[in-house]
Parts: sequence; structure tokens; C-alpha cells
Amino acid sequence: MKADSTPHPAAAPATAHHALVVVSLISTGLGVLCAFVAPALIHLIDFFTNLFFYQRLSFSSISPADNQLGLFVIIIPVVGGVIVGLIARFGSKAIRGHGIPEAMEQVMENNSRIPARMTYLKPVSAAISIGSGGPFGAEGPIIATGGALGSLLGQVLSTTAAERKTLLAAGAAAGMSAIFGSPISAVLLAIELLLFEFRARSVIPVALAASAAAGLRVSMEGSEPVFTMPHLAAVSFPALALYSLIGILLGVVAVGVTRVVYWVEDQFERLPLHWMWWPAVGGLAVGVVGYFAPRTLGVGYQNITGILAAGMSVRVVAFLCAMKFVSWAISLGSGTSGGTLAPLLTIGSGAGNLLGALCLRLLPASGLDVRMAGLVGMAALFAGASRALLTSVVFAFETTQQAAGLLPLLAGCSLSFLTARLLMQNSIMTEKIARRGLRIPQDYDADIFQQTSVSEVMERDVKTLAAEGFVTELADRIARHDPGLSVQQAWPLIDSQGVLTGIITRSDLLRALDAPVEHALTLREAGSSPLVVAYPDESVHDAVVRMLSHGIGRLPVVNRAAPEKLTGYLSRTSLLATRLRSHHHETQRDPGWLRTMRERPAADPKQ
Repeated sequence: MKADSTPHPAAAPATAHHALVVVSLISTGLGVLCAFVAPALIHLIDFFTNLFFYQRLSFSSISPADNQLGLFVIIIPVVGGVIVGLIARFGSKAIRGHGIPEAMEQVMENNSRIPARMTYLKPVSAAISIGSGGPFGAEGPIIATGGALGSLLGQVLSTTAAERKTLLAAGAAAGMSAIFGSPISAVLLAIELLLFEFRARSVIPVALAASAAAGLRVSMEGSEPVFTMPHLAAVSFPALALYSLIGILLGVVAVGVTRVVYWVEDQFERLPLHWMWWPAVGGLAVGVVGYFAPRTLGVGYQNITGILAAGMSVRVVAFLCAMKFVSWAISLGSGTSGGTLAPLLTIGSGAGNLLGALCLRLLPASGLDVRMAGLVGMAALFAGASRALLTSVVFAFETTQQAAGLLPLLAGCSLSFLTARLLMQNSIMTEKIARRGLRIPQDYDADIFQQTSVSEVMERDVKTLAAEGFVTELADRIARHDPGLSVQQAWPLIDSQGVLTGIITRSDLLRALDAPVEHALTLREAGSSPLVVAYPDESVHDAVVRMLSHGIGRLPVVNRAAPEKLTGYLSRTSLLATRLRSHHHETQRDPGWLRTMRERPAADPKQ
């Protein structure tokens, strides 16, 4: 018997390794490209900031908070909103929104194909939005731009959908790494929000892209942390408990922030205006808030540094964070080109700072550090709002280089994540997509098919039929509900020597009965041969790939050393049993020693 056990071509190890090397090289080049695109976007934001707020042509770095426009400052964000609306209307509607959710949607629904025009429309529109006072950070647009560049390369070259997804994530990670110098958290962000998997084929290219971008950033700008703050001492246990409490409270705040942002977005949907004008309406709110609180205008990274260094009074922090939230929520809800990371970091660090000050006043002997509380709050709000737990912890460490903060960061972010997940199913990144009916995976499990061998789930008691039997006889037995036939949908065929020669399915039987023939067909003639088989020592995953590539639903199982002898039978029922076993491992509880001891009958004293 000639048995076919060839795997699907895409699964061949040599091909997969070659593809991984090629994608890794492309991703590294993408990281180098993003290392130059990121500062170019920063300079473009600076250009529009100078143009809008100071009426001069310059690329020098300057804050819009220092403007001398008076009441005219209210008009600037409106003008920026009009321009962004026009770009969205006549360029691409895809520039609207947070950036990361839109990239997630392209990954899930469009095989990671982002339109080529997004590589320039997104950064230009974001630079205009931020440069005219929009309360966003530069990281969102560069993450979106990097992802668009990666997707574009994946469309120009011959790639699979999985490879395009990897290139998209590599570009996004490189963009984040180039802005913040945080390669590890950039990789984690890609894993938690874009890749939806943890495999060498995707993690290695993303890591190389982030490393290349971060390495070039260090060579151009140095290795100083983005958010500088005084050295923090190791935490005591009472202080750790308070930081954990802050994490829980920030989880509640994260849910509130998410709900408010989408509530504002819903209100814009009800306006009797074309969506093209919504960014202008949002810009009006930004301008009014900016008039009373100039620090809310623009990127505002210096605000985060000031809060983390405890260089602002409690009143200033409270006012700044409240106004920043109002400005950001309205502007983002209007559908302008913006992002979420920098505003969340500002609001979170401020909330953590305020809660830390309150805890220190109530418990002065706890050893709590207000600066550490701000750091925990910054990361915890992002963890609760985005559900990117590991990204939040590592990002706070990489951008401040405070090793003592790792323990409270881990505790605070974990509890924030848990609290937010208990209170709200979706995150600020996935709520919009979920409203469109798209389900985003939140838990990444190892493939149970790859962990299970065929021998563990195959049916061993297999009903076989004689290969020389006749089709009419089998049909008659089925019609009489012969108890000697199993409920199988197919039967392996064995010849007089006990050798496996083929297989016949119920579909084969029906076709044979309908076909005009001159003689009585045997089961061997009506069945399928040569066979596609599985082996007991291979994974169920490999067997499933073989089923799919050949368009069949069952496989005879034979030993490699004796392929003519039937060992078992793998069917769709076997595959469902594999999933059922995994489900039982997750849901069925063992009684445990304590329960067993309680239920054990007492010994009879007469014995």
C-alpha cells in the first residue's frame, strides 16, 4: 500500500526557516527605516506647532503652552480640526481614531493589508492635529505609520497573511521603540495587541525591528530615559500594599475613562453634521480648555516628567489631569487623528500622584513615595485601559530606568488589569472593534493539537471491512441497520492477508450506487486508494493539516515501521475529543485532600 503522509507545503521546516530568515531581514530594515521616520514625525509636529501658535516656519522644538495668542488660541485647534476632517473626507477615513484599534481591525479582517496612502496620510494628519494643539502624543501616529509601512512591504513583496501581520507588528514595534527607546515593551505591545500569538516566526522579526530602531535612537539621541526622575529606593511591604491599592483604584478609573471616551464618541454620532466637521467641533473644546490650561495643548511629555519628579503641587496636578482628560476625551471622540498612550500616561501619573499624596497624609509612616505612586499610576491606568499588562510594566521601567519600581509596578498593574477586566469586558483598544461585531482574542493558549499525539486520541477499536466485499452488500447491511456495522462514517478496507488497502466512506458508497456499472463493484473499487494516513507518534496538528490539505475528514492510523497494518482511526470525533479534554482540564476541579477527608466515612468503633 502506498500511504500519503506528506504535510502541507507551508508546514515544511526548511521552507518555514527560510521564510523566517527573510522576514527577519526585512523587519530589521524596517526598524532602521522607522528610526528615521520617528524623528521626522517629531520635527513635522514641531513645524506645525511653530506655524500654528507662533506664525513662523521652523522645526525647532517648542511647546504650544508658551503661546501669547490669548483668546485666539481657541481658534487654532478648530483650524487644525477642519484640515484633519478634510484629509479624512477626501484622503482616507482610516486616519480617524486611536491608531492601534484600526491596526487590530486590519489584522483581523483584512489580512493585515493597510492602504498604501496611510503611510503618509496618517503622519501628516496627526502632525497637524497635534501641532494645532491636539492633546495627543507622537507615539500613536508613529506606531500606526510603522505598522502601515510594514503592511506596505508585505503587499509589495510576495508574503503570506501571517508574514504580513508580522511585518505590520514589526513596524509598529519599531515606531514605538524609536520614540521611547523601549524595545522590550514595544515587542510586548505587538504581542499583546497585534500579533495575538507568541511564536518564534513572529516574535523574532518583531524583536529585531525594535532592537534596530532602539539602537539607532541611542546613537542619535543618547541613552537617557524619556521620563527622567530622581532615584527611587526599594519599597517596604506597607508601601507595596498601598501601591497595590492604587493599582486597584486605577483599574476602576481605567474603566471610567474608557466608558467616557466612547460615550463622547456616541454623542458625536448624534450631531446633525457630517463627520468631516466633527474634528473641528472637538478642536473647539480643545481650544477652550487650552485657553484655561495651556499645558493640555500638544504632546505634553514634559508634564509626565514633572509629575513623576513630584515637581508640581497637588492642585496643579489635579487641575492639569482633569483638563487633559476633558480635552482628550472630546477630541478623540470627535474622530480626529490621535492616540491614547500619552494622555493615559499623563492622567495615570497624575491620579497616582494624587492618591499617593492622600495615602501619605493618612499613613505617614507607611514609607510611600509620591513619585513611585505616580509611576505606578501611570502604568496601571494604561494596563487597565489597554489590557496590555506586561507592556505597561516594562514600559514604565524602560522609560524611567527605575529598577526599584519593578515590584510595585508588577503588583499595581496586575491588580489594575484584574479590576478592569472584572468590570468591563472590552478595553479602550477593542471596544470600538467589538461594537462592529469583531471578536478580538484576549487569551493566547498553546495549540492543544500540537501538544497531543495521535496515539492519545485515536480510536483503537476500529470496524473494518473486507476489501473484496460488494457495494450492494454493504448498502443492504446499512439499510437493515446491521448491528455489526459501527456508526463510523468510513471503514478501512482489509484484504485477505490482513493488509490495509483502502478506505470507503458513506459518500463513496452513494456515488457507487448511483453510477451505471456493468458488474458488481467491490468495496476496493468504490473506495479510496492510495491512502492518506496518520502515524501514532505525530502530533494531532500535523494530522489535521493533512486532512485539510487533502479535503478529507478522517485518517487511518498506521505504524511507520509497518504501514500495511492498521493501528487506529482518527476522525472528526477524535479531534473534538481532544478539545473536550482541554476544556475539562480548565473547568473540572479535583476534589482535593480536604474535601476527600471530610467525605470519608467515620470508622465503626465496634471494628
